[in-house]
Amino acid sequence: MSETKTMVPLSEKLQGNVARSVNPYGCRQAVLNQIAYVQAKGHYAGAKKALIIGGSSSYGLASRITAAFGQGADTISVAYERAPRDEKMLGTAGWYNNIFFREAAERAGLIAKNFNGDAFTQEIKDQVINYIKETFGGQIDLLVYSVAAPKRINPDNPDEVWRSVIKTVGETVTGENINLEKNELFEQTVEPATEDEIEATKHVMGGEDWEIWVNELKKAGVLAEGFKTILYSYIGPKSTYAFYHEGTLGAAKDAAEASSHKIQKVIDDINGEALISVSRAVTTKASVVIPIFPLYCLALYKVEEKTGTHETPIMHKDRLFRDMVYGGCRTVDENGRLRPDAWEQREDIQAQVAELMTKITPENFNSDLTGYAEFRREFLQLNGFEVPGADETEVDLDMLKGLEP
Repeated sequence: MSETKTMVPLSEKLQGNVARSVNPYGCRQAVLNQIAYVQAKGHYAGAKKALIIGGSSSYGLASRITAAFGQGADTISVAYERAPRDEKMLGTAGWYNNIFFREAAERAGLIAKNFNGDAFTQEIKDQVINYIKETFGGQIDLLVYSVAAPKRINPDNPDEVWRSVIKTVGETVTGENINLEKNELFEQTVEPATEDEIEATKHVMGGEDWEIWVNELKKAGVLAEGFKTILYSYIGPKSTYAFYHEGTLGAAKDAAEASSHKIQKVIDDINGEALISVSRAVTTKASVVIPIFPLYCLALYKVEEKTGTHETPIMHKDRLFRDMVYGGCRTVDENGRLRPDAWEQREDIQAQVAELMTKITPENFNSDLTGYAEFRREFLQLNGFEVPGADETEVDLDMLKGLEP
């Protein structure tokens, strides 16, 4: 008697700008596509043993892929993802990204360990350190910190929970945003953050936990000579300063830069290097809820289509590590930050973007005038939809539950 399979239809479901569905086959193909991109670029000298905090999606996943398939590194990822539960909750995209990356890395003869849990907790830190000591060769030479989280528990007071907010500082700002579900442009107003919200965002999105990770790893003796660590920041154009550079996220990134200087002192004796890299604008689950930013991306992507400078996360991070972190082509600003975002911030590109933004209206934002089609496609691809090469329309739930994380 044959077993009855629980087949679940695969279709994109959006609630406003939040994805409520996932295509595991698309996630697998997206991981394979990124691996193929890096392999086509060829091998380069870099890390041998890498730890990626936040390695399940976007910039963190891209960093892990270029470390493994560009540098030949064994990797560990720490991420907080949900496994499939039932027909209505097939899990998160990051859950599948971790699994399919591990499978591909192991086929290539590499170690790829996934820790699923809260990177802020001491429990996860202890588990990772023990694994490095007992199974991973004893030391790491690269730590990438790529965490975007909604909250963090105060490690010194478990009853206090810090929650991050994406808000302005000192002023109310109104701007246009996009509703991806309805394909509409709408006006959104954001009130300024309170002092408590600013401080909480710094605790969550700043460099405090990055410092703790490095201090714990150093104390455990698992950092190799010449160890490098890097955290990703963002500055962006003046049109988004209210939310990023001068908003709560900007305050958090300033705190992270202060942390980088403290970390540098901790790793000076092993000839270590603590880096801040200013990333380019990309489509993420967070970026679509920030006023003005999606509008900026629509104009930017269209201009970059003409100039040939558009980059997805894997293209951006592979170039960062290949050319700047381990290569001899560093672009550095007056504060010592790596600036792979220099392509985006070129004066001619920003001038064209600013001009195009003035022409975007609710009637034409989703036309050929803008890069809306690319923006929306990249958002759907975050959850495995509209990925070239993934044509399946349904999936066996029991098969998903049987995947090894």
